[in-house]
Amino acid sequence: MRQRRRLQFPCLRDSSRSDSLPFIRKFSAKEVRKATDEFSMILGSGSYGTIYRARLPNGQVAAVRRAGPLQEGKEDSFRKEVQLLGCLHHRHLVRLLGFSEGDNRFLVFDHMENGSLKEYLHDPLRTPLNWRTRLQIAIDVASALEYLYYFCDPPVYEVSLNSNTVLLDENFVAKLSEVGFLKCECNESSESESSCSRDHIDERSKNLIFQFGLLVLELVTGQSLGGEDGEVVQWVQDSRFTYSMHKMVDMDLGNNYNSDELKSLLIVARLCTRTGDRPLVTISQIHRYLLGKAEHSVRY
Repeated sequence: MRQRRRLQFPCLRDSSRSDSLPFIRKFSAKEVRKATDEFSMILGSGSYGTIYRARLPNGQVAAVRRAGPLQEGKEDSFRKEVQLLGCLHHRHLVRLLGFSEGDNRFLVFDHMENGSLKEYLHDPLRTPLNWRTRLQIAIDVASALEYLYYFCDPPVYEVSLNSNTVLLDENFVAKLSEVGFLKCECNESSESESSCSRDHIDERSKNLIFQFGLLVLELVTGQSLGGEDGEVVQWVQDSRFTYSMHKMVDMDLGNNYNSDELKSLLIVARLCTRTGDRPLVTISQIHRYLLGKAEHSVRY
């Protein structure tokens, strides 16, 4: 089996250097307050709390959120997190623009013009997403996860994946907005990629694949879903789900969808949400499968 080449992060080799973040701007607390108009412009909320709209000195619109809590005795962990996030470059990840240190630590990201996927699936005032856009969002998210899983060194598994953390730019290109790193000691200089146990990493992988399955079901049905005991998850695990799949499609779509693509998406969701010790599919397999289905539909 061909070895995957991982993306190395040379900027991590000396985290103490002040110039180790050449493309990430450092903002003062005063600049953050001014850009957010004293934190009065609220975009929404995420796993770390409120997200604020900001206008930077150059006129660019950005999104600002508080950084996660520092681990006791690990004051340098925030700067390392900023370095890692600053090294990530992918079309389907929200780009880090800057940060603010001190008592109030903030991260500054690109602003996504069309907000969250959740708004478009559940807000009756929004124009419903068409079928092609929904399929492409699933592909976009799978592409981002593949990059984080297989092409980053150290590997990234701390991803909050749901319709609220999938953001859409002005062209409805999907981007993951809440990405982090395993909360354990990363040992960049040793032979191993991380001192985190293999079991811990595998468990993270399994959970994220399940979350992706839930996201696909939400794209298809337009319903907010629960966990593995939810009715929609139980339905897709039934061997006869294909007989009733057209009844489960989001009513906002009407009959404007491709039946073959619908079945393909539901097969992916079924495999992702199947419970067991190990996932039945990998993110790379999912991404290639969905890409193939989309290309086949365009061709024919």
